[in-house]
Amino acid sequence: MSTIEKVLTRIDADLDNSLSRLFDLLKIKSISTDPAYKDECRTAAEWLAKELTSIGIDATVRSTEGHPMVVGHRKSGKPGPHVLFYGHYDVQPVDPLELWDTAPFEPRIATREDGTKIIVARGSADDKGQLMTFVEAARAFIAETGDLPIDVSVLFEGEEESGSPSLHPFLTANKDELSCDLALVCDTGMWDADTPAISIMLRGMVGDEVIVKAASRDLHSGHYGGAAQNPNHIVASIIAGLHDENGRITLPGFYDGVIDMPEEVTA
Repeated sequence: MSTIEKVLTRIDADLDNSLSRLFDLLKIKSISTDPAYKDECRTAAEWLAKELTSIGIDATVRSTEGHPMVVGHRKSGKPGPHVLFYGHYDVQPVDPLELWDTAPFEPRIATREDGTKIIVARGSADDKGQLMTFVEAARAFIAETGDLPIDVSVLFEGEEESGSPSLHPFLTANKDELSCDLALVCDTGMWDADTPAISIMLRGMVGDEVIVKAASRDLHSGHYGGAAQNPNHIVASIIAGLHDENGRITLPGFYDGVIDMPEEVTA
């Protein structure tokens, strides 16, 4: 058997324990948008740091102005790229509760009408399930071979669902420590039930406020309609003009520093 086949076999053999660990994380009510769950968010961060350290990835909990970060490393100067794995341990609020068939922080395995099974719990698909997929893969690789094949760093944050206000200052302050050759985001989906999807680009969000000033009083549409600028029309024109006919953003300088993907990747 190849190394990867041995690792996959070990993962399959340890599936029940992997699910148990995932369920333990899913039970933590790490809702980042609600201050009432601040302690739960730290509990999730501490749980992950302990779990990473237990498998051989030296991890610590780092405080921020908001919820803490979890940073881990397993590096020894191996040949090949240094990869940073990113994920988030915070989850969305659970309202409205009446739409849940069972308690959102009591994870369970449900069988759908077509016979397939799913894990039902807040965070199982965004992002604790994906996050723990990486952790369990690293666990199996280290257990089977004694090490990871490349140098790895880990960054798990607790504010993704609330806009990540602490992420940029944290990355800036820890730029040297977190610099890497390749970053993989553990917050994506599956192409189908059997095939993981690999997304080569992700977009962020930018917020701004636009104030449009027009007439100082209401104007009769019969007298002024079409002649006087309507603020709604102006705003609609601004929004429409943000993209060209191909969906490309038209703001000057928007793509500065963005590297074009090679044809062999995008083809």
